[in-house]
Amino acid sequence: MLTVEETLLHLRKAKQGDECSKEILLENNSLLIKSVIKRYKNKGIEFDDLYQLGCIGFLKAIKNFDESFGVRFSTYAVPMIVGEVKRFLRDDGAIKVSRIIKYQAKLINSYIEKYTSGGKEVPTVDEIAKALNMEKEDVVLALDSAKMPISLSEQVDDGSDKKLELIDKIAAKEDEDDMVDKILLESMIEKLPERERKVVFMMYYRDNTQSEIAKALGVSQVQVSRIENKIIEKLKSFIK
Repeated sequence: MLTVEETLLHLRKAKQGDECSKEILLENNSLLIKSVIKRYKNKGIEFDDLYQLGCIGFLKAIKNFDESFGVRFSTYAVPMIVGEVKRFLRDDGAIKVSRIIKYQAKLINSYIEKYTSGGKEVPTVDEIAKALNMEKEDVVLALDSAKMPISLSEQVDDGSDKKLELIDKIAAKEDEDDMVDKILLESMIEKLPERERKVVFMMYYRDNTQSEIAKALGVSQVQVSRIENKIIEKLKSFIK
């Protein structure tokens, strides 16, 4: 693995057109690219194609990375990789619906129509899976391919112990620029002293009032206001 200094050295060379440095960066970040794209393995795209998309996003990250961002290159590259895959899925219609998925979607659609004809609500994924002897994941994929309505409160298995609902699995409408801005903001907040970080967290993440923050910190509300102004000025200085 490359050190931070070695990575920066190759980034500088790669940005100047050095193909060898690009190859070295790609090779040393292969595991990073694979870890990012694996979440899209069930989207109907071959893994090799996903990897190529990830590499394209990675190369774009090399081109656009600026050391003044104040973040590790790997941190910056992740949203660029994600963005490239999402763009392909969105713009190029990369989810090619196979015959079996189309057949499953037709079966599910018929079942839903019959189920709801008696005045019942749309069946859950679990109910559809049991009725048609299918895996829940296959039901979700078929429903998604056919753009049919399902319950967003239906629980799904993401391979962990967490209890997630389908609404938790829906990607936010956020492009890679938004994600990069968020990463940069978080990195700047990490540079603040502990008390100032606490103020940011309470004010902007927990939506506490200035009086609540003042009480928690044992200071006056006026002091909290001054701390807030100081934080804003510091964050502005970080991006100059």
